[in-house]
Amino acid sequence: MAGFIDIACNFTHKSFKDNLKEVIDNAEFEGVKKFVLLCASLADLEPIKMIQNQSPEKYFVSAGIHPHHATEILEVSYDDLLAKLYSINPNAIGETGLDYFRNISPPDTQRKSFKMHIEIAKELNLPLYLHQRDSHKDFIHIIKEKINNFPKFVVHCFTGTQQELDDYLDLGAYIGLTGWICDAKRNIELRKSIKNIPIDRIMIETDCPYLIPKNLPNKPKKNINEPKYLPHIANEIAGLMGIEMEELKLATHNNAIKFFS
Repeated sequence: MAGFIDIACNFTHKSFKDNLKEVIDNAEFEGVKKFVLLCASLADLEPIKMIQNQSPEKYFVSAGIHPHHATEILEVSYDDLLAKLYSINPNAIGETGLDYFRNISPPDTQRKSFKMHIEIAKELNLPLYLHQRDSHKDFIHIIKEKINNFPKFVVHCFTGTQQELDDYLDLGAYIGLTGWICDAKRNIELRKSIKNIPIDRIMIETDCPYLIPKNLPNKPKKNINEPKYLPHIANEIAGLMGIEMEELKLATHNNAIKFFS
């Protein structure tokens, strides 16, 4: 029987420093059987390798530089970056993209980093794991600019508008949905648009330890999100789509296996 696959686990975060085994065990008890280890910085590469080596069958791996850390590319050449990312034998390149919400890295550096990651994904024949916040116009422009031989890609943690969703789907994107969908007050348009996503393009994620579902009946101390809450998120999505939970679980499992394999 197919288990849930959480495509966004920030297990190198300090929240999981002392209890990662317990977090994994609790998730598996709830039916979450596989996890995507997210990479946000070059500093994450070695810790990710160590986590993966403990139980390789449980993990897919991303390798990349989040737009918040895009200034890291200023210290490496293209070839150096490719070698560093390839060193952990990744299943996808990323998390890369653009984030203009806080501009922790300058937008021009973010764009340069995004383009480098696209070229690396093409060279390694790997899918892209993408992040976009408050930067849709530039994000789409860069994808279209690089569209020749563009890899399959997922826009993770989608929280955008119907128009943004249409733009992504027109380009062949997979869509990652998080517990953000569980906030009915702030996500009216997003919750309406869910039913317009083809089921063969959806993947589900917690983005733990961030984005804890707002409507959890019993929230944990410190609001630390965990993969064990993925079935709760899936149940919310299935209800909004008007389908059975098992149908969503099977589809999202198969989509993730197809994408990351």
